[in-house]
Amino acid sequence: MKAALLDLLGDARDGVQARSTAREYLQARILLALQDHGAFTEWAFLGGTALRFLYQLPRYSEDLDFSLVTPGGAGRFEPLMRSVRHDLTAEAYAVEVTIRDRPPVAVGLVKFRGLLYEARLSPHREQVLAIKVEVDTNPPPGAQTETRLVRRFGLLNLLHYDRASLFAGKLHAVLARGYTKGRDLFDLAWYLSDPTWPAPNLVMLNNALRQTEWDGPAATPATWRQLIAARLESVDWEAAQQDVTPFLERPSDARLVARDVLLPLLHPPGRSV
Repeated sequence: MKAALLDLLGDARDGVQARSTAREYLQARILLALQDHGAFTEWAFLGGTALRFLYQLPRYSEDLDFSLVTPGGAGRFEPLMRSVRHDLTAEAYAVEVTIRDRPPVAVGLVKFRGLLYEARLSPHREQVLAIKVEVDTNPPPGAQTETRLVRRFGLLNLLHYDRASLFAGKLHAVLARGYTKGRDLFDLAWYLSDPTWPAPNLVMLNNALRQTEWDGPAATPATWRQLIAARLESVDWEAAQQDVTPFLERPSDARLVARDVLLPLLHPPGRSV
């Protein structure tokens, strides 16, 4: 409920942190509405927000990203987004939803007008806080899914990509994205620093690379680290740190987005390269 969010924010003095908290609370409310209306029989949760909700990634994320897992789910996008609007309106939010449903990605923009003003996080009464909902309606084959119950401002029972497939999605973003995104590199360091995290789903990764017409070689168990290391040679590290800093729980962790941090993680002692 909106009153609960305003109470949560209280007299927050750090405006950046408070806005991130507000956004995350609203992401959870959108996920709960989607859950209540059956989205997680058809959509799998993925991306940075999934990592944060499911595995406590220490950075905030802007969007809610999903992949279609059943063919019939594509036609349900608009009704589901209307249901999200209805449920949030019932919780006393002034909310608008705009939809662009053009294959292969369906996009809904959920806009909360006046909320930042009410929370004393903006002097502008009409300022909007927006959360984008994206569904890939033609995802690369090979992803594996599982369901997990998590507590995040409520109980969420989320169908999501498994850990190996989430990792593959991040590697695809690092390799194929046409610009440097510091958030990708922070997430990469987070993945690589956990020795218990499974190896990437290379079937999905290679299907995703082919789908986006990547012109490099296929990733194999012996070469995927080398492919990522070669990509890191062209990174603008200063720009990458600037990109990720506003999203971090600890802004000083931006220093981890650095060549001398990531390359040793890709080639740890004892691993042949």
